[in-house]
Amino acid sequence: MWYASPGNQGWGSKPASRKPSIMEADLGTLSTTSGSIKRSAGRVIRIINNLDHSVQCRVLLNLRTSQPFEEVLEDLGQVLKINGAKKMYTGTGQEVRSFSQLRNEFADVDTFYLATGTALIAGSPIRRSRSRPSVVAAAPILPTEELPKVPLRGARPRSKSRPRILYAPESEILRPNGEYTMLDIMKEEPTKVTIRGLRRTFYPPVHHAPADNSPPDKKLQLQWVHGYRGIDARRNLWVLPSGELLYYVAAVAVLFDRDEDAQRHYTGHTEDIMCMDVHPSRELVASGQKAGRDRKSQAHVRIWSTESLQTLYVFGMGELDSGVTAVAFSQLNGGSYILAVDSGRESILSVWQWQWGHLLGKVATLQEGLSGAAFHPLDDNLIITHGRGHLAFWHRRKDGFFERTDIVKQPSRSHVTSVQFEPDGDVITADSDGFITIYSVDSDGAYFVRTEFEAHNKGIGCLIMLGEGTLLSGGEKDRKIAAWDSLQNYKKIADTKLPEAAGGVRTIYPQRPGRNDGNIYVGTTRNNILEGSLQRRFTQVVFGHGRQLWGLAAHPDDELYATAGHDKHVALWRKNKLIWTIQTGYECVALAFHPFGTLAAGSTEGHLLVINCENGAVMLTLRVCGSPLNCVAYNQVGDMIAMGSQNGSIYLFRVSRDGFSYKKVNKIRGSQPLTHLDWSMDGNFVQTVTIDFDLLFWDAKSLSPERSPIAMKDVKWLTNNCTVGFLVAGQWSNRYYSTTNTIVATCSRSAAHDMLASGDAEGYLRLFRYPCITPRAEFHESKVYSGMLACVRFLCGDHTLITVGGTDASLMVWDIVEE
Repeated sequence: MWYASPGNQGWGSKPASRKPSIMEADLGTLSTTSGSIKRSAGRVIRIINNLDHSVQCRVLLNLRTSQPFEEVLEDLGQVLKINGAKKMYTGTGQEVRSFSQLRNEFADVDTFYLATGTALIAGSPIRRSRSRPSVVAAAPILPTEELPKVPLRGARPRSKSRPRILYAPESEILRPNGEYTMLDIMKEEPTKVTIRGLRRTFYPPVHHAPADNSPPDKKLQLQWVHGYRGIDARRNLWVLPSGELLYYVAAVAVLFDRDEDAQRHYTGHTEDIMCMDVHPSRELVASGQKAGRDRKSQAHVRIWSTESLQTLYVFGMGELDSGVTAVAFSQLNGGSYILAVDSGRESILSVWQWQWGHLLGKVATLQEGLSGAAFHPLDDNLIITHGRGHLAFWHRRKDGFFERTDIVKQPSRSHVTSVQFEPDGDVITADSDGFITIYSVDSDGAYFVRTEFEAHNKGIGCLIMLGEGTLLSGGEKDRKIAAWDSLQNYKKIADTKLPEAAGGVRTIYPQRPGRNDGNIYVGTTRNNILEGSLQRRFTQVVFGHGRQLWGLAAHPDDELYATAGHDKHVALWRKNKLIWTIQTGYECVALAFHPFGTLAAGSTEGHLLVINCENGAVMLTLRVCGSPLNCVAYNQVGDMIAMGSQNGSIYLFRVSRDGFSYKKVNKIRGSQPLTHLDWSMDGNFVQTVTIDFDLLFWDAKSLSPERSPIAMKDVKWLTNNCTVGFLVAGQWSNRYYSTTNTIVATCSRSAAHDMLASGDAEGYLRLFRYPCITPRAEFHESKVYSGMLACVRFLCGDHTLITVGGTDASLMVWDIVEE
C-alpha cells in the first residue's frame, strides 16, 4: 500500500516506516513492486480526522492484504496525525469493522472518519453491523472481465427497511472532554433544495447558530437612489413648485431637493416606471408601469401627491396589457382627463376621467413603435400620438369613438421623437433625422406643413417651448442644445455642446418654470443630469452609470463602496456622495477591496485592474485570461487574490502587503462558468457558485478542486456571497414567496452574522435572519426593480445596504432601521 499526501499531489516515494497496506490515491494505473493490483482488489477512499476535519487525504486501500484491519487503522491514523486510531465510521455514524464491509456493505461510501477508541454514542439507535470481524486472507486475483458474480461469504445484502442515514438525538451524543465529535452532524438532516429541476444536497456544519424562522428585528428603508433613467426613456425630468427635481429610476419616483441635499421617494410601483406626467397644478403626478409576472404586478397607472407621496387613484388594472407607453393629463379642463397608451401589440389608446375612474373611450391604434402621446392644449378632445414612422391626430367624439387623421404618410422611416405646441395651437415636432417641423391648420381644419428645417445632425431627443416664444431643442447624437426664436420664423439664437462623457440630450426642463433666465436641467442618454445654460458651462447634478451595472464592492473597514459597469466607469461612493469616478478601457463586472486601500476590478475581457482608492488612478493592469472575470475576492490578510472566470477556472495571484504588486501563483481548472466566490477564514479554501448553481470547493494550497462537500461542511467562510449552501438554503423555494421557482441572483451576510440580504432575478430584495436554513424562514421584502437584482452588499457596521440593478444601471442605498 502507498502513502498519499493531502491534495493528491502526484506520486510520492514510499516511506520506509509505512506498511504495505496504504496506497497512494490515484485513479490511473495501480502498481506495486511485486506486480499489478486490479481495481477489484483496491478502493480509493477519503479519510478525515474526526477531531480536525481540515486534516484529510485520499488513500488507496488494498482490500486483499494480509495485514489485520486494526493495524491498518493505526497506519491511517498516523497519516491523519491521530495517535492510537482504533475506530472508523461512515458519515452516517456506522462503524466499519472489517475489509469485507468496505468491499460489500459500504461499497458506495467514499468518505470515512477516523477516531480513537472513545465511545461516541451511548444507547444509540444506530444499528451496528453484524458481519464477522474476521481478517480476510489474501486470495488469488481473477481477471476482472471474467470475475464470476457469486455472493461473497459473510456479505449480507442491505435490508430495504434499513435507512441509509440515521440520526441520533442530541441527548444521546456524548462529547468527551468537551470536544465536538464527528457524530454531531447527525443531529440534523442535510438540506435538499431543488433549483431549476435539479436537487442539491447541503450538509450542516457541526455547530452553528440555531435557526430562527421569524423575520429580523430590523427592516429596510430606502435612503438614496443614484442615477437617472435616460438610456431608453424620454420626457422624464420635471421641476416641482418646491424646487425639487422629479424623475424616475427603475420602479422608484425620485424627488431630489438640491438645496437640502435630500431625496424623497414614491415607491408605490412594483415594476419599472415606463412613463410619467405632471398635472397642470404641478401637485399631482401620473406614472405608468410595465407588467410583471404575477397579479400584483399588472400594468396600470397611479396618480399620487407630490406633497404627501400618497396614492390617490389607480386605474388600468386588467385593461392595460404589457405596459404603459405614454401617459398625459389634459390641459384645457384643468387636468380632468388622462390618457394612457398600452404597449401591447395593438397599442390601445384610452382616455379616462380619473377622479371617477370612468373610461371615456379607447381605440386600437395598431401602430408599432408608438412612443408618445399628448392632449392638444386648446382642445381636450384632440390627441396627438407619435412614434416610429407615425404622427396622427385623434378626435374623440361625444359617443366615445375616435376619428383618426394621419399626418405622416406611410411608409416613413422617420421617427417622431417629440411634440410641442405654439401658443396659437400649431404643432411642433422633432424627428430622428434632425428636422423640426411646424404644422398649421387651414380654414377647413386640415393640417399642413408650415415650416421645416434641419436643426441637428441626426436625431433630436426633445423639444421644450419656453416663455417669450423661445424653443429649445436637444440632439441625441451631436450633443448640442440650440435655442430658436419662434417669433422670427425659428431663427437660431444660440447653441452649446455637452461634453462627450455626459452623452446626448434626452430631455430639457427649465430650472425655474415661468422665469426666462435661461438656466435649465438636462437629462442625458448616459443617465446623468446636468445644470447650466447656453451662456455657461454645464455641471453634473446626478451621476449614473450609463450602461449595465454589475460590479459592487463594500470596503471592509469604512462606509465606502465602489461600483463598475459596462459603461467602462468605476466610481467610489460614501453613501449618497460620489467621491470620484474614472473611465477605464474595459467593461468591469467584478470588484473587491484590498484590506489596505486598493481596489481590484475584473473585466469582461479577462483583465485585472488595480486602482488606488485615494485618487482613482489605475496603478496596474494584468491580463489574466481571455474570459470575463465574474467574481474577485481577497483573502482575509490580503496576501492572495482569487478570481473566478467564465471559463470555469480559479486564478490565484500572490499580493504584496500594500496591494499594488501581484504575482501569479497558478490556476485551478474548472469547467462551469463561475458567478460568486468566498474565501475561507484561514485562507486555505475557496467556494464558488456556478452558473447552474452548483457549489464547488477549491483547495488554494494544493491547487486542486475539493471533491467532498461533506468534508467542507465545517469550514468557516470570510464572507457568504455564494447564493447556495446549507446556511442560506432558506432563501430558495421559500413558502412565503409570491412566485414559485424563484432564482436567487445575489446574497450577502452581515458582519455580525445575524442578517442575510437576498436579491432575485425578478427584482425582489429580501432581508432574512442568518442563518437562513429552512423554507419557512420569514423576511422583510421590497420590490423596486423590474429585472434582475445584480448585487447586494452590507456596508461596514451593518447599518446600510447597497443594491445595484444590473440592466437598468440603478444604484440604491438602504438604511437598516429598527422594526
